[in-house]
Amino acid sequence: MSVHLLLSAGRGPQECAWALAELLRRLEADATRQKLRTERIETVPGDRPGTYRSVLVRIAGAGPEAFAASWSGTLCWQAPSPYRASAGRKNWYVIARPCQVDTPRTAFAEADVDVVACRTGGPGGQHRNKASTAVRATHRPTGIVVVVDTERQFSLNRGIAMRLLRERIEHGDDAAERAVTTARWHVHDELVRGNPTRVERPARSPQGRGGSRSG
Repeated sequence: MSVHLLLSAGRGPQECAWALAELLRRLEADATRQKLRTERIETVPGDRPGTYRSVLVRIAGAGPEAFAASWSGTLCWQAPSPYRASAGRKNWYVIARPCQVDTPRTAFAEADVDVVACRTGGPGGQHRNKASTAVRATHRPTGIVVVVDTERQFSLNRGIAMRLLRERIEHGDDAAERAVTTARWHVHDELVRGNPTRVERPARSPQGRGGSRSG
């Protein structure tokens, strides 16, 4: 079982890309402790070395949904800027959202199509009404229906109907893939600063206590 989590620095400053890298390492360490596996599927680097504008992470193992949920929402990395000593701000925000990556392709098989002869009207319809050479084809898995009466032979109309069904199913699958990709890109604009669902900080020195976390 696996889920995908998209982390994005949105349109934030370079410190947000740095914060994303720090949060990503923290997430990966947390996953390892919970015996989950992580894989960086896609990465978009930031302007600074070792930083990221966005990362798509695959989380696999037992119970990845609950783990992804614990890392979803607005994440905050709380630390001084490593680039601007004068920056008074210490909270850097990242958005994390579970997302769909792949959409299943619909396998087309003629066995899944119900074909019946029918009669249609229109120009030249007098002959067709008598011969019932038109075809009504229904693809049961998707419910897509086509009616073809362009030819005077049932077999020719049947062949055209099968081709049209295949094309419409492929078109629907392509549209679904585009919708998934669009939804992923919208995540980059969802970042809202403040009210984080999770706050992470750098680990403290050995003399002090370990790193802190709140959610």
